[in-house]
Amino acid sequence: MESELKLGILASGLLGFHVLENLFKSYNINFVATNSTSDQIIALCNQKKAPLFIGIPNKGKLLKFINNMDCDVLLSINYLYIIEKEIINYPKKVAINIHGSLLPKYRGRTPHVWAIINGEKECGITAHLIDEECDTGAVLLQHKVNIFPEDTGQKILEKYKSYYPTIVKKVLLMIDNNSLNGKQQAHEKATFFGKRTPEDGRIDWSWHKERIYNWVRAQAHPYPGAYTFYNGSKVVIDKIDFSDMGYNYAMENGSIIKSDNNVPYVKTSNGVIKLTNIRNQRTIKFIENGILK
Repeated sequence: MESELKLGILASGLLGFHVLENLFKSYNINFVATNSTSDQIIALCNQKKAPLFIGIPNKGKLLKFINNMDCDVLLSINYLYIIEKEIINYPKKVAINIHGSLLPKYRGRTPHVWAIINGEKECGITAHLIDEECDTGAVLLQHKVNIFPEDTGQKILEKYKSYYPTIVKKVLLMIDNNSLNGKQQAHEKATFFGKRTPEDGRIDWSWHKERIYNWVRAQAHPYPGAYTFYNGSKVVIDKIDFSDMGYNYAMENGSIIKSDNNVPYVKTSNGVIKLTNIRNQRTIKFIENGILK
């Protein structure tokens, strides 16, 4: 083992799994908590015979499970649940969260998706102390990640996957070296964005084409996807491109100006876009002068 630190891990999803897989190679992991749909984390813990709590941790349930388990450092990685005060105070040394934004910007859920939607040119990863509020604790370490015009939400997560384990190990090394120093966040600069659901992906065709472009790529496959309706059928869109096709400003936004081999060109408030990749394209016939709602 690289370190004598005894870790407790709160983790969910693919990012949580990837970090946990790396930590098992070098650290003592005394317990793990996850959600019921994080199958890879559950399988890994079963393989490693690590004590595992599955489910909602509130009302003292997680505290009861880990009672008397040794824990120097509590690490939260992509964990889905709010952490109770008693759990935050449980480790002997410190409780740390790894968050997918450059705090204090984009506190809350799915920050990388919101960053793309809002047209940001960069996002990032923050290691910070956990307190009783949401993503408000002192910052320990940050890493900037560029958002390129073609990046989707999934591509940003792939970038995060390559950085998360390194950031976690850097923070743990700082703890081992007694060099952990937190910097308070500038709370007056904070932004907060809430949980997204598949129903939140509907396109408003009165938006500018640039916002629709970001809206689509942020939620592209394998995410649930940006969507609209055409003749009562749901249309899920994974990629659009800008077009220099002409249009009449008086036309209704969402109008199909042209359908080229069933690829619609659609009027927005400031230009025309081409719906380049539609998931259910074969089942819908797009016709010129049709309306997307």
